Amino acid sequence: MSHGPAAPASAAWLDPAAVPLVRIEGLSKRFGDFTAVDGVDLAIYPREIFSILGASGCGKTTLLRMLAGLEWPSAGRIRIDGVDVTELPPYERPVNMMFQSYALFPHMTVEQNVAYGLRKEGVPSREVKQRVAEMLALVKLSDLARSRPAQISGGQSQRVALARALIKRPKVLLLDEPLAALDKKLREHTQFELANVQERLGVTFIVVTHDQEEAMTLSTRIAVMDAGRLVQIGTPGEIYESPKSRFVADFVGRINLLDGVVESCAEGEAVVRCDELGARVAVPHAGTLAPGAVVCVGLRPEKIRIHREPPPEDGHPSVRGAVFDLAYFGNHSIYRVRTAGGKIVEVSAQNRRRESSRHPEWDDEVQLSWEKGSALLFES
Repeated sequence: MSHGPAAPASAAWLDPAAVPLVRIEGLSKRFGDFTAVDGVDLAIYPREIFSILGASGCGKTTLLRMLAGLEWPSAGRIRIDGVDVTELPPYERPVNMMFQSYALFPHMTVEQNVAYGLRKEGVPSREVKQRVAEMLALVKLSDLARSRPAQISGGQSQRVALARALIKRPKVLLLDEPLAALDKKLREHTQFELANVQERLGVTFIVVTHDQEEAMTLSTRIAVMDAGRLVQIGTPGEIYESPKSRFVADFVGRINLLDGVVESCAEGEAVVRCDELGARVAVPHAGTLAPGAVVCVGLRPEKIRIHREPPPEDGHPSVRGAVFDLAYFGNHSIYRVRTAGGKIVEVSAQNRRRESSRHPEWDDEVQLSWEKGSALLFES
C-alpha cells in the first residue's frame, strides 16, 4: 500500500502561524432525529490534497455538500480564505465540485463541456477559447477537443470533468469519489495524474472517498470519519503506522488484531499475554497500564516475517504456527497461519527470489517473527 506523496517541506499544518484556507468550526447536520455530521472542527491549508476517508453512511459526503453550499448546516460555521460562507449559495463561494458521475453534457463536445461554466458567466469568447485550450493541454486532451462524451473512455471523461471544474479557477476543488467509476489499473494511473495537475495549479483539493488506497496515494493529509465525527487526522504515514484507535487501525489497511491481557508495563513497554498467539508480546507503550488490563495488539501483515527454519536468536518475538492457507500474487504472497493458540494470522511476504521451492507451502510448520517496534497497542 502506498503511503501517499511526500509532505512538502513547508507543510503548513506543522506551522502554528500558518493560516488555514478552509476552517470548519463545530459543523453539524441533522436530518430529523439522525445526526449525519456531529460537531466537526477542521483546518485545511492552501495547496493541500486533503482526503476525508470513511465507510458509506459515515457523513463524509454530507460534509462535502455543506462545503459546496448544497446542504445547510444545522450548527457551526464554514470559513474559506477568511470569509464566512456558511449562508452563501453555491455560486457565491470560491469553490467548485466534481461529482462522482462526472455529469458531462452528452450533446456537447469535450471543449464545449469544459467551456460551459465560463460561457454561463459571460466571459469573452477569445478568453474562453484560450483558457479551454490551456486546460485541455494540462489534462492531455487537446486531440479530443471535438469528441463527444460517448466517444471517449472513462478515464478521459474523468479528465474532462476535472478540466471543467478547474477552468473557473476556484480556490478549493471538492471531489466526491472522483475515481470510483474507473477500473483498478486506470484508477491507479489517474491518482498520479490528479496529483500532478493539483501541484501545477496550486488549487486546494478536498477529496471524499471510501477507498483507503486512493486516500493514501493522493493525500497530503487524511481525516478518518466514523458516525459523523473525525476520529483521526494525519498524514498517510501517521494514519497507517500510528493509528490512534482499533477502529482506525482496522479500517485503514490490513491488520491482525489480537486480544490480550497486560502482565506488566514499565519503561515504555507493555508485556501482553496473547492466548490467541500462545505467546507473550512486548509492545511499545508510553503510558501506564495496570496488570490485568484487557488490550488489543495490532500487527500489520507486512511487518511479520515467516520462516521455515527457526529464526535467529536476535531478541525479536516469535511464535509457532502452520500454514493454513496461501495466495500467490506474483510480487508477493499472502499466508494465513494458524498459531498454537488457534488464531489465524495473516502474513504478507515479498517474493524476492524466482525459486518457489524455498517458500512455505500448505500445512508447513513455520515460525513468525517481527521487530518489537512493529506491534501496536490499543486499549479496549
